[in-house]
Amino acid sequence: MSAPTANSVPPVSSPQAQRRAVLLVVFCTFVVAVAQILMKSGADYAKANPGLLGIITNPVLVVGYGLYAVVTVLIVVAFKDGELSVLYPILSLSYLWVAVLSFFIFHDTLNAYKLIGVTVIICGVGVLGRGTQK
Repeated sequence: MSAPTANSVPPVSSPQAQRRAVLLVVFCTFVVAVAQILMKSGADYAKANPGLLGIITNPVLVVGYGLYAVVTVLIVVAFKDGELSVLYPILSLSYLWVAVLSFFIFHDTLNAYKLIGVTVIICGVGVLGRGTQK
């Protein structure tokens, strides 16, 4: 079995496989947001228990980083069937979910700049999605 070369072109995935890849990446954005919320919660705990031991014995941090590991594997699976130029920017939707979760969980403020930023992200992902339609 030969290794792919830099000039080799991977076969085009079916539209259904590409759709599944997009949905998988969107799901990953939710999981990333949850992981980031857990890491923030774990960081608050780590203030009271500084040092490496405080980090590795912090179950909330461990679960947060574990979710990142799971997402890494899922993204590789999604990249197998989707277009990188479409899938990777979709990951920016995690900023939207983090902003929403932070508002409800940590009572962070959503000022005009944050709302404009989230709106730009959503519009950008929407434009990318429409650009892939043939």
